[in-house]
Amino acid sequence: MFTPDERNRLRVALIEAARSDGRVSGAALTGSAAVDAEDAWSDIDLAFAVSGEPGPVLADFTERMYREHDAVHHMDVVFERTVFRVFLLANTLQVDLAFWPAAGFGATTPKFRLLFGTANDREPAPPPDPRRLADLAWLHSLHARSSIARGRRWQAEYMIGRVREYALALACLRHGVPAVDGRGLDRLPADVLEPFEEALVRGLDDLVRPFRAVTELLIGELGPELAPRLAPVLRELAS
Repeated sequence: MFTPDERNRLRVALIEAARSDGRVSGAALTGSAAVDAEDAWSDIDLAFAVSGEPGPVLADFTERMYREHDAVHHMDVVFERTVFRVFLLANTLQVDLAFWPAAGFGATTPKFRLLFGTANDREPAPPPDPRRLADLAWLHSLHARSSIARGRRWQAEYMIGRVREYALALACLRHGVPAVDGRGLDRLPADVLEPFEEALVRGLDDLVRPFRAVTELLIGELGPELAPRLAPVLRELAS
């Protein structure tokens, strides 16, 4: 397990490496450190603005992470023209390095603190579309019903879990907390979260009860336009 001091030293080293690299025109703290909300489990999140072709800079930082900082593996998440390279270190620390084209470098969330260079004005990243969440929820409800009927218990457990995730995301949107990757769940009011405990599958012989529970919770999150149309069908699925 890494220590906060090890994490801080590595972050400083990476920022200095970026500052001394003529191909990097800007850098920013992102993630929890950008809003002074780090704890002992937080990872490192940095964003770099790259002038010109980002490939060589990405390759050089990747080589540095393995050579100097005990990286054991990495993966990429690509958004538009930005590559988020996510490293796993031997001490279990996660290091996320985002390589932005300089023209697109800027804050899309409040978790962005410029360290050097210039940030462009960017539109905030939109929250998930509630209609899309609702549509995915009813679609997975169909598959939950058929999985239970076919005796495919593991698949049924998976589908019930997905319905629960979408219903919780809708609750997050309703309460104005982050609705992506479960980031806002623990900020939901207790009276919203507690009923969802009944939607947890406690074993493969316990599928109908949580399916019925999550169906009612989903209906409660659908809103006045969709709930009247979908509620009878959803309740039929769960019956």
